[in-house]
Amino acid sequence: MKNIDEIGRPRLLLADDHTIVIDGLRRLLEPEFELIGTVSDGEALVKSAVRLKPDVIVTDVSMPLLDGIEAARRLRNSGSCAKIIFLTMYSDVQVATEALRAGASGYVLKHSATDVLSHAIWEALKGRLFVSPRISENVRSNVMASSRRRDGLAVHLTSREREVLHMVAEGGTIRMISDHLDITARTVEFHKTNIMDKLGLRTTADLTQYAISSQIIAIRHTDFENKPSPSTIRKIIRSRRST
Repeated sequence: MKNIDEIGRPRLLLADDHTIVIDGLRRLLEPEFELIGTVSDGEALVKSAVRLKPDVIVTDVSMPLLDGIEAARRLRNSGSCAKIIFLTMYSDVQVATEALRAGASGYVLKHSATDVLSHAIWEALKGRLFVSPRISENVRSNVMASSRRRDGLAVHLTSREREVLHMVAEGGTIRMISDHLDITARTVEFHKTNIMDKLGLRTTADLTQYAISSQIIAIRHTDFENKPSPSTIRKIIRSRRST
């Protein structure tokens, strides 16, 4: 029987086509997280994520049938609220940037998994982005460059719109933002739509890119903060699952 601290532990789905990697991740992560499933290809990842509704998905980029980045896009388009963290050997900045564009909350290089993967998961659960320190600055610069509007016009956001943008980009749901700002869910939706119209953006992932490029939020790397308490994480998870 689970003790009180284990109830509501973050639920993880792992995706990698190498059994030895899955076994290693299981040993590394099970002490802190609830492992609810493992898959070995991208199509199975999408199906399992829709069925199991994990809090966090840890996936490789390169997988059979469907690559991890395309799987992430499909999950975002399906409305999945799971945080997605890529664990990969690819240190290419463009690949990492594409992963963030697809809606990822983290990009961790496999050689550093033992040291930072757990931290990256907790950062994602707190609505933050994590990129391995080795490539974080280059990724940030690449995201900034790719996020600039083509017409180069300055965009003015009201203070309320900036608040909403900040919370959306850090992973806040409509309900969480509504409660935090003490406004109705419809008002949050109105602000979000208005922001996207002003910026010429279409998706939440696009808003996150803009927030990074405008330094409204930051990509996290070596700033290891204390993990949130189990009760705090449970509240975050319950709110996300009920949205």
